[in-house]
Amino acid sequence: MIELLNLSLQRGGKPLLEAVDLRVNPGEHIALVGANGSGKSSLFQLLCGKLVADSGELRLPSNWQIAQMRQEVDASDQAAIEYVIDGHHRFRDIEAAIANCRDDHQLAELHGELDLINAYQIRSDAERLLTGLGFKLEELEKPVNDFSGGWRIRLNLAQALMCPSDLMLLDEPTNHLDLDASLWLEQWLHRYEGTLLLISHDRDFIDACCDHVVHLERETLTRYRGNYSAFERQRGERMAQQQQAFEKQQVVRAHMEDFVRRFRAKATKAKQAQSRLKALERMAEIAPAHIDSPFRFKFYEPSQFSDPLLSLSQADLGYNSAIVKKLNLSIHPNTRLGLLGANGAGKSTLMKTLAGSLQPLHGQRQQGEHLYMGYFNQHQLESLDLSASPILQLQRLRPTAREQEIRNFIGGFNFHGSHAEQSCENFSGGEKARLALALIVWQKPNLLLLDEPTNHLDLEMCHALTTALQNFEGAVILVSHDRHLLRNTVDEFLLVDSGKAEPFDGSLEDYRHWLLNRDKSAPASTADTSAPLVDKKQARQDAAARRAQLAPLTSKIKKLEQTMHKLGEQMAVIEQQLADVSLYDDANKNKLKQILAEQSQLSAKNDDAEEQWLTLQEELELLEAGA
Repeated sequence: MIELLNLSLQRGGKPLLEAVDLRVNPGEHIALVGANGSGKSSLFQLLCGKLVADSGELRLPSNWQIAQMRQEVDASDQAAIEYVIDGHHRFRDIEAAIANCRDDHQLAELHGELDLINAYQIRSDAERLLTGLGFKLEELEKPVNDFSGGWRIRLNLAQALMCPSDLMLLDEPTNHLDLDASLWLEQWLHRYEGTLLLISHDRDFIDACCDHVVHLERETLTRYRGNYSAFERQRGERMAQQQQAFEKQQVVRAHMEDFVRRFRAKATKAKQAQSRLKALERMAEIAPAHIDSPFRFKFYEPSQFSDPLLSLSQADLGYNSAIVKKLNLSIHPNTRLGLLGANGAGKSTLMKTLAGSLQPLHGQRQQGEHLYMGYFNQHQLESLDLSASPILQLQRLRPTAREQEIRNFIGGFNFHGSHAEQSCENFSGGEKARLALALIVWQKPNLLLLDEPTNHLDLEMCHALTTALQNFEGAVILVSHDRHLLRNTVDEFLLVDSGKAEPFDGSLEDYRHWLLNRDKSAPASTADTSAPLVDKKQARQDAAARRAQLAPLTSKIKKLEQTMHKLGEQMAVIEQQLADVSLYDDANKNKLKQILAEQSQLSAKNDDAEEQWLTLQEELELLEAGA
């Protein structure tokens, strides 16, 4: 078992854990929850031996094999499937020993060890992991370098799952997954027999995978029995015992129940409407558990509408070739639509076309006179001005707004006091995501296009976003792997699959069954190496042909990566110079001015290179998806 005994931990002078005690029994699946920055990832590093406790004791079985999903994105010419097999460290060690062995007796023992670890099925296990996480069979021999950052993170996840382990540490494993891959991973983890510690903002994912919750709050760890839904109920009951919190709860509960009543008046007997109604009733039940959340915001009521707000007619969507064909879609003020489908099917392409950043290859896109759009895409964080404060960025969008109005608004996203006045350069991913959402809300849209908005958000912020979207009076188009968000904010689904985008008549549970049945009807994979899943020679030839076809694009990407690397080195030198206190003396004013000007020029060049890199990566992914 794992034991923390009177343990304290600090990072950079900030206390994260203070004299905590915790016991984790073998085989338990535990979700570690808490606000961004509270110390969840640091606790993982402590368990891996990368950090040492300031006081107290950590007891961890010395013979336990630990598997951890790395967040670093590697550059490698190694084939994807070989990279994943590297996660099976014992297999690789035996392979290396066999290659160097000159003793027949020892060689026989090594081959015996291969039998003990079922080495004959390791490659087929790796194939199943990769296909389950969304990789195509013909991609398994592609070099790691050919994949974008998000797909390399998936390779890191597959490598962790490949490792035979007693303890698995997964930090936000669904961030770069679509809903299909999330459902597959959920099933895999449900069968995992070792001890699992999971950090996730996806409450449905936690509910399916975990039987306990550990809440990190105010430098303490509190253990709860049951999944995340059970944690919310228990915590809500605990907080309800405090009179002040109880009074606040009643206000929130009354608001939620009123929303349920209003929706019930509109609901029909349709399966989707009834599913939404049940989810809303549950939201009223769990509201007390979030009464002390630092996030409180709502969308402004739109001042005007067109009807339709936006429409696509006989539209073919894509870049050089169509991914989605002959699409007819009208967005009305009351539209609340969730997009379903695998990565590469065309969901983000559809969102970009609706946003106007990508024009249809054929057909028409028409927008209403009174369309005010808020678009959150997967690269939204890169569009922030990191040198400017949250307050300044809001002022730029609405110069006539009073400072107190801005402070009240941005405080709902937990930017208070001096924090709201600081530049965003040192903001975490979660803080940047909150600011990006705040900028969209501030612009008073009547149509929201949200493409994976919960990536980098913690559970409390996800809850606040869900509540705000429920009360939004405009139209919503949503892509998300977060089923709780989808279930509580949209009324209908559009399935993007096989070149089409058609209404999906059913709930998310129906979609899950549809995926399972579709997978069963597909040609079954097998672990038997005598019947390989693909012709390896042909796969390598096909992969080589595709690489040759995409060579001009990948060449441009690699050149840009080299450019960004050089710019990064130059900016690092400048940062070292700026760290010199004497540079700020009056005698060095001109030198300081020159260095700051050079820093600004390098930063602009780097931003331009990153923007080009992102554009080319998206184009590459689309071409690969259409291959």
